[in-house]
Amino acid sequence: MDERHMIDGGITAVPGIRVGHAADPEGLTGCTVVLCEKGAVGGVDQRGGAPGTRETDLLRPMHMVQEVHAVLLAGGSAYGLVAADGVMRYLEERGVGYDARAAKVPIVPGAILFDLDVGDPQARPDAAMGYAACESASDGPVAEGNVGAGAGATVGKILGQGRAMKSGLGSAAISLGGGLIVGAVIAVNPLGDVLDPSTGEILAGVRKPRSEQFADTLAVMRGLIGKAVLRFAANTVIGVVATNGRLTKEEANKVAQMAQDGVARAVRPAHTMFDGDTLFALATGKKGADVNLVGAYAAEAVAHAIVRAVKAAEAVAGLPAWRSLQAQPDTDANV
Repeated sequence: MDERHMIDGGITAVPGIRVGHAADPEGLTGCTVVLCEKGAVGGVDQRGGAPGTRETDLLRPMHMVQEVHAVLLAGGSAYGLVAADGVMRYLEERGVGYDARAAKVPIVPGAILFDLDVGDPQARPDAAMGYAACESASDGPVAEGNVGAGAGATVGKILGQGRAMKSGLGSAAISLGGGLIVGAVIAVNPLGDVLDPSTGEILAGVRKPRSEQFADTLAVMRGLIGKAVLRFAANTVIGVVATNGRLTKEEANKVAQMAQDGVARAVRPAHTMFDGDTLFALATGKKGADVNLVGAYAAEAVAHAIVRAVKAAEAVAGLPAWRSLQAQPDTDANV
């Protein structure tokens, strides 16, 4: 991946974007909030076959609401969607929301990932955690790794959690020239493996039994043909891409769609029936922007963020991480 135009700090390099995390380090779950209190034109693209989402229909063309005020990314499976209530309360207290005359209603779409089989399955993001994530939000560098929605994220689960690896949350931003920026923040919890798009090497994924070598999810899937029914609906990649460019609602949806190419470049396989892959797009600015340029580099930012997520993750709950495998020079781990 070309890193010449990368910007430090992640998605918060986009003006108008703040990010906050809250997590339960023992229960291994959490949530991440992307705040855009002044409003941002929003879009969404949902590719996986097992999604858990909130307020996505209103982001599509031909629907009345044009702007959103925050996006929630959370663990906890469908239970984690309740964390959006805390985000709404935080915004309502500050007079932020869609003016419905009787009240200002904050528009907070969201998506969740499944992390109930890591840590404590009874530990789930709630409204208090959503509110706390908002309180911690800043426009400074985005914390990465085992934080927020990435607290319980794992990769390579086709042989079960015992052969998986720890993943997390990552963020990246790219300068497109003329002050135009596109960034991404991604929680990485796929069924498949995470690759370095530049080399094709597996960075994190399913490991062979009694070994730290990678088994390669595609090879494992091929070996299961005729032997087992695949039932691994406990995965997903969720995230947000943002730009300070000016986009219509239709264009924001196109950017979200194009950004999914970044998932396909860095995750193999991507968008399976057992993943809930969902990406949101936000446009915060007034700067003229070509949707093709923004969408193309949104995919690059997503791929960078996914790689950063696995490289920043720390080993927990008996699951190794990319970092811990680097400390084992004698293992043939393709890293």
